[in-house]
Amino acid sequence: MNTQPVIGISGCLTGSAVRFDGGHKRMGFVMDELAQWVAFKPVCPEMAIGLPVPRPALRLVQTPVGEIRMRFSHAPHEDVTEKMADFASAHLATLGELSGFIVCAKSPSCGMERVRLYDEKGNRGRKEGVGLFTGALMARYPWLPVEEDGRLHDPLLRENFVERVFALHELNALRAAA
Repeated sequence: MNTQPVIGISGCLTGSAVRFDGGHKRMGFVMDELAQWVAFKPVCPEMAIGLPVPRPALRLVQTPVGEIRMRFSHAPHEDVTEKMADFASAHLATLGELSGFIVCAKSPSCGMERVRLYDEKGNRGRKEGVGLFTGALMARYPWLPVEEDGRLHDPLLRENFVERVFALHELNALRAAA
């Protein structure tokens, strides 16, 4: 059992230049303040399935029968849904005792909510999708505190997330000691 809570985190939020455009979305609060009290386990699902940096943008596409697929925006017939699902399944099985996860908002891989869905003709749809990796994460670990980077700018949501992370860490420690 780790003495500090371990939080999974989208790699781009740590400052790693792994985004599709070669950039990052480093979170000052997370890396400068929260990092004093927790350990991080970063992952970039898109890099993990072999995509380069920079890379063409991905998007979620809803098929006419309601299936959600992950495809390149410039080449909508190039589908990486199965690669992402296989990675998510294998990676999530190795995570061990996480106490939380911070994901990158709006990402077709990591977005927790309000990820834009497109139709097969490329028309923008509603913001009601969930990133494929994060969807698998939340399905496998429904008790795990998961939050998006943008929402952590709200002081109340940030406090709530941190409290849930430490509460789960303490619960896991009690369970391990029993």
